[in-house]
Amino acid sequence: MLLATLASSCSEDFLNQSDPTKVGVNLFYKNEDQVKQALNGVYGGVQTLTNTGYLFGEFQTDNTTVDLNPADRGGAGSWEAFEFGTVNSGNGEIANLWNGYYATLYNCNLTLEKMVDATMSETGRKEVQAQLKFLRGYMYFNMVQYFGGVIIVTSTLSVPDPAFDLVRSTEAETWAQIEKDLKDAAAGLPEKYTAAADKGRATKGAALSLLGKAYLTQKKYADALATLKEVTKLGYALNANYADNFDPAPAKKNGIESIFEIQYQGDNDLGEWSNFQYVFAPRISKGAVTGYAAGANGGRNVPTNDIMAAYEKGDLRKDISLKTSFTLDGKVYPVPYVSKYNYPHTIVSRTNTNWPVLRYADVLLMLAEATNEQSGPTAEALGYLNQVRKRAGLEELAIADKAAFRTAVLKERRLELAFENHRWFDLKRTKTPAEWAAFMNAHGAQERAKPTVDRGNVPFNSTDYVYTENEYVLPLPAPQILINAKLIQNPGY
Repeated sequence: MLLATLASSCSEDFLNQSDPTKVGVNLFYKNEDQVKQALNGVYGGVQTLTNTGYLFGEFQTDNTTVDLNPADRGGAGSWEAFEFGTVNSGNGEIANLWNGYYATLYNCNLTLEKMVDATMSETGRKEVQAQLKFLRGYMYFNMVQYFGGVIIVTSTLSVPDPAFDLVRSTEAETWAQIEKDLKDAAAGLPEKYTAAADKGRATKGAALSLLGKAYLTQKKYADALATLKEVTKLGYALNANYADNFDPAPAKKNGIESIFEIQYQGDNDLGEWSNFQYVFAPRISKGAVTGYAAGANGGRNVPTNDIMAAYEKGDLRKDISLKTSFTLDGKVYPVPYVSKYNYPHTIVSRTNTNWPVLRYADVLLMLAEATNEQSGPTAEALGYLNQVRKRAGLEELAIADKAAFRTAVLKERRLELAFENHRWFDLKRTKTPAEWAAFMNAHGAQERAKPTVDRGNVPFNSTDYVYTENEYVLPLPAPQILINAKLIQNPGY
């Protein structure tokens, strides 16, 4: 695994943190229990990456904006930059993103290597290997869309020097690695786990769903259809109630529609809680949204005027996904916020809510999209789309035009999967760089003319909401270019 790219420097302290255990590497990975502990460490790394996923999947799209704090502009050069389209290679969140992915990939690759000699059942070995390959495929699936071609590392390095010679693979090579990992994962994963403790782990359905999405992203529509149709045979179904997808109650968490989600557990001191409810709560809402006045509210990922207006009358998803205001001390504040992750919890800032990555509704909408691109808006394509609309309380659509159907599916994905970090990838998949830049510039002009949230007299900068085609991908972190002169920065950064 690449060591030099794990951080902006090769400091001993940072490298020591990359191992998922506190025991020396050569003394660990000896039996099934230890290997599964290491596997849990990789899941934990992916959990950490998910904590800021909204910056990339939602913030830098037309879905969300920021409840700006006029008195504290400390985030202007880091996380706010994703909202205003001002990200550069020196942005700390970009460095954190790159380092976090490669640190987790290191743990993934190390476990795959060390577990070969572990004493464990062959069934257990096969399942752990398949889960690790799914997680590796999932991480590269995100990275190739964030950065374009990336450095592909599927083994560890015993010394750091060779890391300085590693170069980026092409996008095609990165996608090929993703496909390989996900095919291997699908072959080795069970359809479901028998042990309650394994609930939430990657399954065959997760691997096939993500593989189908990888094919769809590459416009391999026939492969996408064949793969995604296999998912429809595995027992998944839409929840009758849309809200059940996000409800952390034991009877609903990881339910029949859930294919893969990042697991969190709150109401304790184990360090596995989520806090999206607080990150997304309006800044000055105190306990009006979270229920705990002591919690720090982030004011991030605020639903835009544009997405609020996009819901059709009677769409049951709107009131579950977002609220348009909050009331504090008898006064109504017209500040919208994401509400689909808001559920009661017993300890401030420690919520139980999972983060959905793959839902069956996503699979149905991917099938609708792929079918339309392959054959036009057939009855089959409409059937997939209308299953999702019917659950939302909306009338079924009847569309005969391929382009119109494409637009309808993209809109349905926006609203069905709102605030689940799909929007940026969906826009990139369905638009060329030039189309994407024009789309985002139009959104920026709209937000500048009528901001969703009062900015407290803080003016826009001249570069805010100004997009160019090169921003179709993120920049590589500047420290990585300094560490490895063979890395080539993305154009325009």
